[in-house]
Amino acid sequence: MNPFAPIGRGILDMLAAIGRFSAFCGRAVAAAVSPPFFFGQFLRQCMQVGYFSLPVVGVTAVFIGAALALNIYVGGARFNAEQFVPNIVVLGITRELGPVLAGLMLAGRVSAGIAAEIGTMRVTEQIDAMTTLSTDPFKYLIAPRLLAATVTLPLLVLVADIIGVMGGYLVAVNSLDFNGAAYLRNTFEFMEPQDVGLGLVKAAVFGFIIAAVGCYQGFRSSGGALGVGRATTSAVVVAIVLILATNYLVTAFFVE
Repeated sequence: MNPFAPIGRGILDMLAAIGRFSAFCGRAVAAAVSPPFFFGQFLRQCMQVGYFSLPVVGVTAVFIGAALALNIYVGGARFNAEQFVPNIVVLGITRELGPVLAGLMLAGRVSAGIAAEIGTMRVTEQIDAMTTLSTDPFKYLIAPRLLAATVTLPLLVLVADIIGVMGGYLVAVNSLDFNGAAYLRNTFEFMEPQDVGLGLVKAAVFGFIIAAVGCYQGFRSSGGALGVGRATTSAVVVAIVLILATNYLVTAFFVE
């Protein structure tokens, strides 16, 4: 009959989940930095996470850059500030939209795929068989995915920044009657190295989150196909929430 009992149970369950996830990440990081290293698995995961994600990230970036330029032009026209379109476009894409949107796209593609793959191996007892054969699943399955996502997502974000800025350039020049040379000159003069650096730091953190959440949900899945589906859904939702929360924390840290 205590009305606070459900609240207390919910908080304790949340703290327990945070503890389990933190312990999992600690063990995964330890496995990633200690031998033996499975370079073949690492390169394979780099292809899966990075190369095969490039089309969807590139398409997303070009349309976001184009839409951002249009919206900034409309807003700036109300204050006769249309000339600031290239400045705000490059700042918004490099510091915020590039890493966040790339992270969200990979959360839906990569985190779900990792959770489904490892979850299937868990429910079909392949991970148990791997342990029986004296192969550490954290070194063979978790560490390569964690390293691949952390390394390749900054590269994807760098490409997305370039494509997004060019998307804004194309709209500004072809639809908004901007001078192409002046647009690019304003872009490069306004952009600073710390803007790009902040986006790449965010991308590395997001890549770690995406891989860690996918591996954790898949590794703990149970209950056959239903459990794998549940783990896949949870991986996407948790990864997106953590990306958005971490984005604010990293931004606040660098701004202060």
